[in-house]
Amino acid sequence: MERSKLSKSLARRNINANLDLTAVSGVSVFLDQGFTWLVYGVAICTALTLFWLSWVILQQALPAIQQFGLGFLSGNEWNIGELKFGALPFIYGTLVSSAIALLIALPVGVSVALVTSEDFIPDWVRSPIAFVVELIAAIPSVIIGLWGIFVLIPFLLPLQQWLFDRFSFIPLFSTAPSGPGLLTSGIVLAIMIVPTIAAISRDVLLVVPKELRSASMALGATRWESIFRVLLPSGISGILGASTLALGRALGETMAVAMVIGNSPQINPSLLDLSSTIPSVLATQFAEALDPLHIGALMYLSLILFAITLLVNVVAVLLVKVLGHQKA
Repeated sequence: MERSKLSKSLARRNINANLDLTAVSGVSVFLDQGFTWLVYGVAICTALTLFWLSWVILQQALPAIQQFGLGFLSGNEWNIGELKFGALPFIYGTLVSSAIALLIALPVGVSVALVTSEDFIPDWVRSPIAFVVELIAAIPSVIIGLWGIFVLIPFLLPLQQWLFDRFSFIPLFSTAPSGPGLLTSGIVLAIMIVPTIAAISRDVLLVVPKELRSASMALGATRWESIFRVLLPSGISGILGASTLALGRALGETMAVAMVIGNSPQINPSLLDLSSTIPSVLATQFAEALDPLHIGALMYLSLILFAITLLVNVVAVLLVKVLGHQKA
């Protein structure tokens, strides 16, 4: 008995001797500091790369900046032959198509997240649904664009014609449909960003403490009241982050949009009319741009897209902080 007590006492002494929380040297401390400096180095390199890319684009855009100035933002004309360029039609198309996509994808993505995170259906059904939805994100955008041309446009054309025949007095449906257009591109973008919203929102809802659900139901709330008054408000910051990532994807999507939007630089309130976006015009015209002013105008559009994306992310971060402060 005394021998076992003695061995335990010696073991404790050895552990206490080896465990030095105030150590300033050694292999573990060196690895910890090395990893910290590695993270700092990667962050600095990322920032420098971002500034370098911005500087290169700015240098290429200087001819258009000097020629058009801030009037480029409000210009409506895009004439390559006369070298007259304006960004407003492309800004309009980019923002409207992305807004349509987000308005469609957000409720669908959150609904999928609720179905796959709560026990509405058996687990053997939930898991395949979550997998299939996330698998959509792996489909190349050009494939989705081809699907949009050969499947979605013929499917939507009768609906667009019906909207035009009965609601043409509304500016949103005042143009005779031809197939491609803002509405079609918005639906294609919505399909592409649903997996992002669904996957992140599902992970957010899964980490909400189960005690909140139990407490809500114990107070007499129904299941849907618990979802809308407890579950979703608790995960609102994560859902907002998912929406921001999805919106960034929609703003920068190129090939699928270029294949279904019509690539016509015009501003029309009708969702059935042709339009164009900044990424689509960059993809379709950059390879054929020869004049320095034309190249500069395309680079100017790149800077505008960069600024829009940055602004969206800044606003989203501020909203997350405000919502987090209110919940705290």
